[in-house]
Amino acid sequence: MQVSSRQLNSVLEKQIFSVFYQTLSDLRTPEEIKTVLTDLLTETELTALAKRLAIAMFLEKGRSYENIRDTLKVSSATIASVAEQIGNPGFQMALERIRAEEWAGQWAGRITGLFRRERPIRPRLLTK
Repeated sequence: MQVSSRQLNSVLEKQIFSVFYQTLSDLRTPEEIKTVLTDLLTETELTALAKRLAIAMFLEKGRSYENIRDTLKVSSATIASVAEQIGNPGFQMALERIRAEEWAGQWAGRITGLFRRERPIRPRLLTK
C-alpha cells in the first residue's frame, strides 16, 4: 500500500493516530499484538519493523555493521539509519524493556538452577 501524497485534514489525522495508538496500548498479550499487527501490516512491513528493533539490539551489544548485515540480511544504509535514531526516546524505551526482560530471564534461570542442583542425600536416623 502506498501512502497518498495528498494531505489529510490535520484534525482527522490526529484522531486516526490517536485511535491507532490507543488500540495498540489496549492489547494485553504478545499473542493479541501479533494477531493485530499481522492483520494490519504486510509481512514485509512487519519484518522491517522487527529487523529495525533487532538492529538496535545488536548495535547496543556492540556488534559490527558487517555482523549485523550478514546476520539480519539488511543493508548498511538501514543499519546506519537505525544507528542515527537509536538515541531517540522510542528506541530507548523499547531497548530498556528488552534489557529488563533479559535481566529477569537471566535471574530466573539462575534461581531455577539453584533448585535443580542435586543435593546430597542425608541418611535419616531410624527411631523406634
